[in-house]
Amino acid sequence: MASGRTRRRVVPSAPAGALKRRYESLCKLALKYPGVELSTSYGTPSIKVKGRILGRLRTEAEGAFALRCDFMDRQILLQAHPQAFFVTDHYLNYPMVLVRLDKVERAELADLVERAWRMVATPTLLKRQNQ
Repeated sequence: MASGRTRRRVVPSAPAGALKRRYESLCKLALKYPGVELSTSYGTPSIKVKGRILGRLRTEAEGAFALRCDFMDRQILLQAHPQAFFVTDHYLNYPMVLVRLDKVERAELADLVERAWRMVATPTLLKRQNQ
C-alpha cells in the first residue's frame, strides 16, 4: 500500500443479533448428524462434514447461508419460494443455494440440512445415521 501500512486480515466472529440466533439454530440442526463440525470457510463461519463444506455464511449477502443442494432441488426451491432462496452468478455452476435464514421455516430448513448432509457425508457416516 502506498501509505506504508499493511492490511491485517480480520477473522470474522459469529454474526450478530438476529442473524446470530438464526445461524445458531441452523448449527443445532446440523450438529444432530454424525461428522458435523463448526468451522470457517473463506473467512466466514461454516458447517462442514469431515472437512467437506455443507454450507457457509455469506458476508456478501447479509443474512444468507450458502447451503449444499442438488441442482434439481435448487430449481424447485427457487421457483417455489424466491423470497427465501436465491442464487448468485458465483453459485450457478455449484450445487448450492443461498438461503435467507429469516425467510425460511425451521421444518423446511431441517429437511434441507439433512439433504445437504447426505450430499457430503461419507458412506460410513451415512451407514451410521441409517442404523
